[in-house]
Amino acid sequence: MTLWALLLAPLATAAAICLAPARTAKWIATVGACTATAIAVLAALQFPHWTSETFWPDERGPEIFESLGVTFELGLDGVSMLMVLMTVLLVVVSVIGSFTAVTTREREYYAWFMVLESCVLLAFMARDAVLFYLGYEFTLIPMYFLIAIWGGPDRRPAAIKFFIFTFLASVVMLVGIVYVASRRAEHVGSWSFLIPDLISYASTQLTAQEQFWTFLALMIAFAVKTPFFPVHSWLPLAHDQAPTAGSVILAGALLKLGTYGAFRIGLPMAPLGGAELSQFFAVIAILGIIAAAMICWVQKDVKKLVAYSSVSHMGMLMLGMFALNPIGVQGSLIYFVNHGLSTGGLFLLIGMIYERHHTKDMDQLGGLARTMPVWSSFMIFFTLSSVGLPGLNGFIGEVLCLWGCFTSEHDAVSGYPGMLGPWFGIIAIVGLILGALYMLRMVGAIVWGTPKEPHHPHDGGDHGTRLPRDMSPREIGIMLPLAACCLLIGLYPKPILESMDPAVRAALVRYPDAVEKVLAERSEAEAAEASAQGTVTP
Repeated sequence: MTLWALLLAPLATAAAICLAPARTAKWIATVGACTATAIAVLAALQFPHWTSETFWPDERGPEIFESLGVTFELGLDGVSMLMVLMTVLLVVVSVIGSFTAVTTREREYYAWFMVLESCVLLAFMARDAVLFYLGYEFTLIPMYFLIAIWGGPDRRPAAIKFFIFTFLASVVMLVGIVYVASRRAEHVGSWSFLIPDLISYASTQLTAQEQFWTFLALMIAFAVKTPFFPVHSWLPLAHDQAPTAGSVILAGALLKLGTYGAFRIGLPMAPLGGAELSQFFAVIAILGIIAAAMICWVQKDVKKLVAYSSVSHMGMLMLGMFALNPIGVQGSLIYFVNHGLSTGGLFLLIGMIYERHHTKDMDQLGGLARTMPVWSSFMIFFTLSSVGLPGLNGFIGEVLCLWGCFTSEHDAVSGYPGMLGPWFGIIAIVGLILGALYMLRMVGAIVWGTPKEPHHPHDGGDHGTRLPRDMSPREIGIMLPLAACCLLIGLYPKPILESMDPAVRAALVRYPDAVEKVLAERSEAEAAEASAQGTVTP
């Protein structure tokens, strides 16, 4: 019952927070978040399948919806285990990081945060598509309230836009899932929403046209959640208006539900659709990389800049996934672990500055290395991690995504022919260069630029709590685990890549044949068109 304990621990914490005095809310939330982390670490230590595609432990709950084909089954493989570990770590640092940032309606804030953690964990651990959908969709409710109540001046429009975009897109995903389940029920005589059952049926029994539309329906939801350009406009506003901890969990966990869903459900369920649409989504990903990078160049708000950089990073991540080979997909998966760590760290650091100076404007901040050397050191570290400095975690994901593109050719010797090729990687490199330039420009302005600070430094603002000029021990304590993970992954990524490899190959097992079939159909269509044109007389 380890996974059920992990799922229920945050909910029990939320209930305890609601019943306890408001002044104890942050301490109960801290204990609850640490308890969930301890359970996740215990599960990781017990996990026997780090290098196997087998799920563990396939725990089943009440079968009250069994007649409808809905099974309360939880399980973890190497990929989902890493997602769970990243989520619980980010929740702990977010809760502790909120101690001075949130001082109003604390009981509600921390209760919603615990509910959000449980919903995210449910989506990562679900083995049933309906269970995944419930976790995926219910994250909207706590996140909506976190933005709408504790966000910035435009928090309500940001919360509404976030909710509408992601909710409407998720409905399309539900239609695709129900369609596959209904077709399977017609064929085998019983309903099942177990993800392995749906994948096994859809990937082998649905026609190429059905797989095309199924894949498109699933990817509409995952593209908005990721988000893809041009359905990304909700994200910068949500990041900018969300409280600091909300931005951390949004970047580190909620966005990853889209990429995780594409990997876990979209790619293996409709391989013919994935092969047919891979070039289309790769082009969209590259547009996102370049467009978001250009938008970052004109940003003066540090938090908005990091938010738009997330759109660019997500484009690189999805580009690797649509290379349709193990190298690219592994790069994509490790990229979204790395992005959660490095971008989460950047949002925490920006939040610390905002608490002290009540501004995120680069025109009002500069030369902080002289007055805040510890903060500046962390800012430089996480910026270099974000831009992919060799030796840090960001480098590994970027290199593997690009490598996947360069080797995703029709005659790939790896046994995984793809639909992309070197040009996709070359154009993406331009986006990476732009990304490095605007991030380094930001650091140059606020860390080493002309010394300037607002007139009310580190006064705690409306909170009435005077903060130290530089980082406090509490703030240093929440940044050190993130920095350690960034450094460890950058120096020694082998264990993570090995744990991902079996799940990646299982997800791509039907893609060599699917790509060859799509290419053959395209060649036949081109030959037929050429033949028809040849028979037309002037």
